[in-house]
Amino acid sequence: MMAKILMVVTNHAEIKPGHATGIWLSEFAEAYEAFAKHGYEIAVASPLGGKAPIDPGSVGANTPQGILDSREHLENTAALDAISESRFDAIFLPGGHGTMYDLPNSEKLGLLLRQFYENGKTVAAVCHGPAGLVGATLSNGQPLIAGRRVNAFTNLEEEATTLGPDLPFLLESKIRDLGAIYVAAPNWTSHVEIDGNLITGQNPQSTVAVAEAVIERLGR
Repeated sequence: MMAKILMVVTNHAEIKPGHATGIWLSEFAEAYEAFAKHGYEIAVASPLGGKAPIDPGSVGANTPQGILDSREHLENTAALDAISESRFDAIFLPGGHGTMYDLPNSEKLGLLLRQFYENGKTVAAVCHGPAGLVGATLSNGQPLIAGRRVNAFTNLEEEATTLGPDLPFLLESKIRDLGAIYVAAPNWTSHVEIDGNLITGQNPQSTVAVAEAVIERLGR
């Protein structure tokens, strides 16, 4: 039996009036492609279901066709409320600034992350995807990431985007506040942290490495 992967994406489409956001497409596409090439069964879900927005900054004239083609998988995502953890072997959260708004507040995502983690299944996220982890707690009430080595988009990288003042929080700061052991690498370099069944990556450049770590952990 091939592994089954749940990919959870954002529904949030705007940082402020006139500034659209959503999923950073390469983070979704590169992971999806890696899982599909390995023969995994993949489901794509979002808090609300339906069409998931793509950050317009993540596509352009030089975007590879393979990444553009992945948009078809975002046209009709499943709603998280219809998802059962028991069907899957791993959960993967790609980033994009949209994740900062809806994933931390999704009670169902928090429940799914707890179930995946406590059942020893792989929990993975990249770039702003770890925003989904900050709202998750374990059965004992402690933050899921407390005491764990975690990687995500850094404050310095966020400063380079100039969007920090418009976001609900700074991801690195929030992760540190929750008691995680935040491990940063230089801006825009591929970096992955693996702590047990928790796998996190720093930025878009880390997506392939995170997906490969998921595949290695699943061992199939």
